[in-house]
Amino acid sequence: MGVRRKYIRTTIEQLLESYDIKTAPVDVEKLASLVGANVQYEPTEDKLSGFILKDLQKQTVLIGVNKNHPKNRQRFTIAHELGHLLLHKKGRIHVDHKFQINLRDEHSSTGVSEEEKEANLFSAELLMPAKFISNDLAEIEAFDLFDDEYLKKLADKYQVSIQALTFRLAYLNYIQL
Repeated sequence: MGVRRKYIRTTIEQLLESYDIKTAPVDVEKLASLVGANVQYEPTEDKLSGFILKDLQKQTVLIGVNKNHPKNRQRFTIAHELGHLLLHKKGRIHVDHKFQINLRDEHSSTGVSEEEKEANLFSAELLMPAKFISNDLAEIEAFDLFDDEYLKKLADKYQVSIQALTFRLAYLNYIQL
């Protein structure tokens, strides 16, 4: 089937417009609440970043986030799990016929399955929307993209790592890696 890139971009654009989100950083925790998910932070083993738990009977959604991870990583995890919530209606693991659980762990980050690739792309699109990046970059000189201080400032604005921002800029064809 392939990763639904255009669908994901359109979904993000509609989501941002629906909730009147016009600038970075996107408040992913608030957005999760707006779409009906509760976010809970708990310490856990390092390889587990987060999970999504859907109680089908109570019609509630919980996004669990590893409290021990850095803040930028937690934001990515929330956005990633929102991707699963909004893009993938069925979970991979069923428990007691009431719950669906998707765990985010070291295997998720490899992006092997199409669902994981889509959730990763959803997260990047949500944390660093193409339109926001375009607007920010329209205000600078092209050589600023090779300035470490400017990249750090932009990464801080989006509350992402410099590495995540660099990959996003490459994905959007602003730079080549």
